[in-house]
Amino acid sequence: QVQLVESGGGLVQAGGSLRLSCAASERSLWNYAIGWFRQAPGREYEFVAAISRSGGVTYYADSVTGRFTFSRDNAKSTAYLQMNNLKPEDTAVYYCAARLPPSISIYYTTRNDYDYWGQGTQVTVSS
Repeated sequence: QVQLVESGGGLVQAGGSLRLSCAASERSLWNYAIGWFRQAPGREYEFVAAISRSGGVTYYADSVTGRFTFSRDNAKSTAYLQMNNLKPEDTAVYYCAARLPPSISIYYTTRNDYDYWGQGTQVTVSS
């Protein structure tokens, strides 16, 4: 079982940038496919981005494509979500999630696909 801890959230003006981190409690994150989800007040969880175990495959929601970049450093057991050109509609609590995949190239985009979740980090974008 892996424990995930997100960090890097905060308050930023529209057009600004933040980098979120998702760190694993042990040096095992390289085993897992990882995803980012977000939840704004009063709304459902929304898929943001996913990355394969190898890091070679990424997938993004249409709403963040071209602005967000998902990467991972397996040696540091940490994944990163670089968020550029932030918009007020990006305001939400961001969660990372992990799952053991059957191969190194698979990624997952549905909340129910993931087995492990972090506690979330708040991102607020002011207009």
